[in-house]
Amino acid sequence: MAVAFKVTGAERGEWAVLRVCGELDLMTSPVLRQRVHDVVAEGGHSLVLDLSEVFFCDSSGVGVLIAARRLIRSCQGRLRLILPDRGAEDGSHVNRVLGALGVRRLFDVHPDVPTATADEAGPLSA
Repeated sequence: MAVAFKVTGAERGEWAVLRVCGELDLMTSPVLRQRVHDVVAEGGHSLVLDLSEVFFCDSSGVGVLIAARRLIRSCQGRLRLILPDRGAEDGSHVNRVLGALGVRRLFDVHPDVPTATADEAGPLSA
């Protein structure tokens, strides 16, 4: 059973939160890239990407995450990822992919939205 890819947005205090569901791949990553650009164009420089419901991520998805990090940093903004140890049914696929590629350390990673949007939030260890 295929799960439709979708990105939904919400505000949580000063944070823009984009919740991503489905597969983050060559076909869907441009949608996320555009949503990130839209948030920044609207003045949002504090962004949380909730990836806990992403069950597949390929290199184009990783590329979008790295590009989002670069864009937010260029605006002196903050980017945080939601990558729970156990999420998206059988564990966070994105967490495993970023770890395997050695780029997880580039991101400020949190287990859930409340933790990520707290001002005193500290990242999970890589």
